[in-house]
Amino acid sequence: MLKVALAQMEIIPGRPDVNTKTMLIMIEQARQQQAEMIIFPEMSIPGYFLGDTWEQPAFLRDCVEYGHRIILASTNICIVFGNIAIDWNKVNDDGRVRKYNACFVAYQGKLMGDDNFPYPFRIKTLQPNYREFDDSRHFYSLRKLATELGENVNQLLQPVQLQLGHKQLKLGCILCEDGWSDEYAIKPITAIHKNGPVDLFINISSSPYTIGKNNKRNRVFSNQAKIVNRPLIYVNNTGIQNNGKTIYTFDGLSTIYNHKGDIVDYCLPFSPILKCIELDLTSDIEKNLAYTKSDVAHSPITMATDTDISSIYRALYYGTERFLRSIGMKKVVIGASGGIDSAVSAALYVQILGPDNVLLVNMPSKYNSQTTKDLSAKLASNLGCLYTIMPIQEVVDHTIQQINQTPVINLTTGEKQELKVTSFVTENIQARDRSARILAGIAATFGAGFTCNANKSETTVGYSTLYGDQSGFLAALADLWKHQVYELAHFMNTDIYQREVIPQETIDIVPSAELSFEQAVDQGKGDPIIYPYHDYLFKAFMEHWNRATPEDILLWYEQHILEEKIGCQPGLVEQLFPTPADFIADLEKWWGLYTGMAVAKRIQAPPVLAISRRAYGFDHREAQNGTYFTAKYLKLKEKLL
Repeated sequence: MLKVALAQMEIIPGRPDVNTKTMLIMIEQARQQQAEMIIFPEMSIPGYFLGDTWEQPAFLRDCVEYGHRIILASTNICIVFGNIAIDWNKVNDDGRVRKYNACFVAYQGKLMGDDNFPYPFRIKTLQPNYREFDDSRHFYSLRKLATELGENVNQLLQPVQLQLGHKQLKLGCILCEDGWSDEYAIKPITAIHKNGPVDLFINISSSPYTIGKNNKRNRVFSNQAKIVNRPLIYVNNTGIQNNGKTIYTFDGLSTIYNHKGDIVDYCLPFSPILKCIELDLTSDIEKNLAYTKSDVAHSPITMATDTDISSIYRALYYGTERFLRSIGMKKVVIGASGGIDSAVSAALYVQILGPDNVLLVNMPSKYNSQTTKDLSAKLASNLGCLYTIMPIQEVVDHTIQQINQTPVINLTTGEKQELKVTSFVTENIQARDRSARILAGIAATFGAGFTCNANKSETTVGYSTLYGDQSGFLAALADLWKHQVYELAHFMNTDIYQREVIPQETIDIVPSAELSFEQAVDQGKGDPIIYPYHDYLFKAFMEHWNRATPEDILLWYEQHILEEKIGCQPGLVEQLFPTPADFIADLEKWWGLYTGMAVAKRIQAPPVLAISRRAYGFDHREAQNGTYFTAKYLKLKEKLL
């Protein structure tokens, strides 16, 4: 039997001092529970998403020093942990010092593993360079090292041999992406086991939460454990980390798989925890099961899905709360329009900060209906939070008058001209007055920040105003499509508050910016986005792994499989667009916005809290190159018209 402690710790990025202190406490707790081995996540000392902090030699030296402290703490307990490893005598491709994303195995004050490997640690083989990951910018992979040494990478993938008391063990130590090897030519688990065989596989990870990712991870890792017929322990961290424009939550969900690939235990999500388990690592692999500390064998268990609205809410709450804590913000100001986005945002922040620390501000103009003004007040009353009304019409009129009546002069020729504020510019003036003037001023006075309530649908096509409703310190809902915002509203009423805090009328009314009489909600006039269709069209543009373009959309439309491909309600496309000309005009309008002005707006938008398989910010890297239609699209368009 081998008693193992899974250290699902909250990692604070860029704070090796704090993380090392946490690790030393957990090591002592594991030792008190008579654990023989403790396993920490990937990059448990420095954190993972650090940007170009990785280019600071002084910071690297600190990480190495704190790593030595963990190694010295390994008396009578084996410590498996992640840290940056430095070879000061070599360089990366950029000429900076050689850095490895490494897994260390320490025992009795020494590092293990250099008897069959160039270093006394293991190096990440497969480095992700998609979505939020940018590993090759900073770290040297085992694949590169193998090429440099003139060796086959599969021969370098060796187990760590360890004499743990009276036990002779071979550990297969891999890091995060090494377990997601289906699309790679190299299969680290298979190679390490072939060079073993291995008694136990350990995957130390720093893997952000994404809707549905744990379901896929369980399928992938279960299959790998089954193929090699060995147990596998996956240890992930909790906390939040960011790369500037996008904030990621880390849910932990550290998991134990037996040799059959069954899940036999796991740690609760978003919870720092030390979980001790016992493993039977006898040579009879058919007896190889995971045990609890009471020595009672676990039966295979099923992990709850991570795709439902409760999982999304949990990640939103956790990420927003941790972000507020990390920046020291204890109060927020929210522009309350009476609409669904600001209502959900308010309900979320009240849950996190308490009603006395949330101030809702209603800022009506002549275009705002009594209906939405009443709903704003009702929301604040239901939540028990602070509320104020600050009309904007007088200031908006003054701004329009100033612009219209102040001449623009060419000082060289003396020529004068006048500017004329259009109805569209009037809408923008309202939005900017609300955010840049009122919300910013009130937030500073209240000792708070003001929120950005944008959803993903609006963000995709730039249905927002720069320095207006696009502003704020955090866009907590900007990775949720509009239909998910509605789903979240229902969930918060029924499950979180267990009463109606978000008024049903807010859920029922047509979504509208109320910036002109053409958007009068009492007349059923609202946003130009038809969310039941456009949510799914925009998702195809942005979230699909192989992202769709108008060429794909038009081809699917021609083949009558569009709704199946993008996931919207069957029959909706024909209902909305009677002719191909109508469909094409709509498609080109939104594609032009998505690839045009919306890019500039997104680049200047607040940080987004990531939930989905692709979030705006660093996760969705884009350039301001303008709109393009492929040659095949133009031919299809000509054919259909």
